[in-house]
Amino acid sequence: MPNRTQRRRVNRVKGSASRGRTGKKGVASRGVWKKWILILLVVLLLIPAMQVAVVRFVNPPRTLPMLIEQGGAVFSSAPKHPLLYRWIDLPQIPEMFLKHLWISEDQRFFQHEGFDWKEMDLAVKEAERKKRPVRGASTITNQCARSIFLWQGRSWIRKGLESYYTIWMEALLPKRRILELYANVIEMGRGIYGVEAASQHYFGVSARGLTREQSAMLAAVLPNPKGWDPRNPSPMLRWRQRRILQREQNAHFPEKLLR
Repeated sequence: MPNRTQRRRVNRVKGSASRGRTGKKGVASRGVWKKWILILLVVLLLIPAMQVAVVRFVNPPRTLPMLIEQGGAVFSSAPKHPLLYRWIDLPQIPEMFLKHLWISEDQRFFQHEGFDWKEMDLAVKEAERKKRPVRGASTITNQCARSIFLWQGRSWIRKGLESYYTIWMEALLPKRRILELYANVIEMGRGIYGVEAASQHYFGVSARGLTREQSAMLAAVLPNPKGWDPRNPSPMLRWRQRRILQREQNAHFPEKLLR
């Protein structure tokens, strides 16, 4: 029969072995969780790439801002606005409007890779000189990403996601496709998306029937599409239209890049 001292030694050995097995299970469990967390992060990082790859070949039937607009209207007591969205392919979009869009929004669109660092630097210096908040320096690609995959509003989360989508869009889409998407999905009034829907709503013509003045007016409204009305333009909107038409005379739009 083992004496008391021997029994204590046996119990200590068993206890150590049991703790060892429990510790190994705990380490293995943590390893599995880390593996699944890593897989989840990789999937989340790749979702934007897959979404961008899809819109290279598929015209979006709806965008997230459209769905948010429709969803909000269901729970709002405000007057309901019908969703106006009509896709037209790039050859059907007047080159005149694409040029006005380029003049109004991003004249370095064909030179930068999604981020206009020169414009950002100018915006910061202007803000320091005038002692005002830094104005926006979004590119067409930034705004296109926001208009398809994200939501409107100001937040660091949205801005970070917008930048991430921008990287993938510039990597996976040609410039002509980004411009085609942008001209079709950009909000041009409450519930009005794209140049074709805007042309028909405001002027009663298709995009191909726009005059130069009407085309410039639609491009001018983009910074504030819900606050300005092309049919009843404010002095500021008139000024923006005139500026676009004046700049058009000396702006060298690279038409060959759209073919």
